[in-house]
Formats: sequence, structure tokens, C-alpha cells
Amino acid sequence: LWPLLMASCGLPALVQLVALPFFPESPSYLLMHKGDQEGCKKAIRQLWGEGQHQAEIDDLMKEKATMKNTKILSVLELVKEPAFRWQLYMTVTLTATIQLCGINAVESGFDERMTSYMTLSIGLSELVAAVVCSSIIERLGRKMLIRGGYWIMGSLLAALTVTLSLQDWHYWMPYCSLALIVLFSVVFAVGP
Repeated sequence: LWPLLMASCGLPALVQLVALPFFPESPSYLLMHKGDQEGCKKAIRQLWGEGQHQAEIDDLMKEKATMKNTKILSVLELVKEPAFRWQLYMTVTLTATIQLCGINAVESGFDERMTSYMTLSIGLSELVAAVVCSSIIERLGRKMLIRGGYWIMGSLLAALTVTLSLQDWHYWMPYCSLALIVLFSVVFAVGP
């Protein structure tokens, strides 16, 4: 039934495609990129209802003025810019370690029937994390989530290394590995 599972991703896309013409453009896009202040006001009224929204429009105008003075960097300029070097190193390191950490090796402890459940559980955990994340960000702050997320992810990867190496010793160890992977994906979705 994998073809049906893969095709099911098309249903939300189809719903979005059909519903999209009925939604207004983003107010910030209309104001900042198109310079359409009336369209921006109309979109705000359509999204937030009638009322005074001048404060939001003023904030968008301030942001537009700030953006006017900001230089947009090309990819090459971004790589050469010393101010962004550590963020670039961190992103490259995180991406490389995720690719090389061996998370897919956890499937070696399960039979083929279980791999579909594994994929489904990881996808559902990412969905739940995305929903929960919006409420957590406001309380804890982005820096705390990112910093704590990296520490927790590192600990989970270390524990995953242990469970992967012990898979042949205990029949239940692959389930521990699966639980660690689900936790890893949740922490990644909420934090970094």
C-alpha cells in the first residue's frame, strides 16, 4: 500500500490548491514588495476582521523602511561574510552529522513490515512537535530552544549509538532505538 500512502500527500496539496484563490495575499508582501497600501489594509481586514489596524500597518511601514537600508547578500557574499561564518559552520556541521549519524541504520533491527510504522511514527511525531512548538517558543524563547535542543539532540545521538551497537544482544533494543529517533525528531522540530 506504499503507493497509496505516498499519493495521500497529494490530498492536502490539492485542498490547498483549490482553497488558495479564496485567501488574501500576505499583508506584509502587499505592502513591502508591491507597495500596495490599500491592498494591505484590505487583506488585514479580511484576515483579522473590521477594526483599527493602523498600529500593524505602521509596524509594517517601519519594517519596510528598515529593509530598504538592508543590503541583500548573494550566496557567495553570505559565505564570505565573517559575521555569518559561525552560523554557517554550525549549520553545515549539524546537517553533516545528521546525514552521517546512522539514524537509518535503526531499521536493521526490524522486519520489513515494521519500517512503514517507523516512518509513520516519525512523521506523526514531527507533526505533533510542530503544533506544540508554537506555544513553547513564546514561553521559552528561541535561543533557549535552539541551545537546549542541540544539547538534547547530542545526548540522544549518543544514546542511539549505544542502542544500535547493542541491537544484537537484546530483542527489545531496536524499539529503544526507534524511541530515541522519534524523540530526536521531536526535539529537532521544536528546537533547531
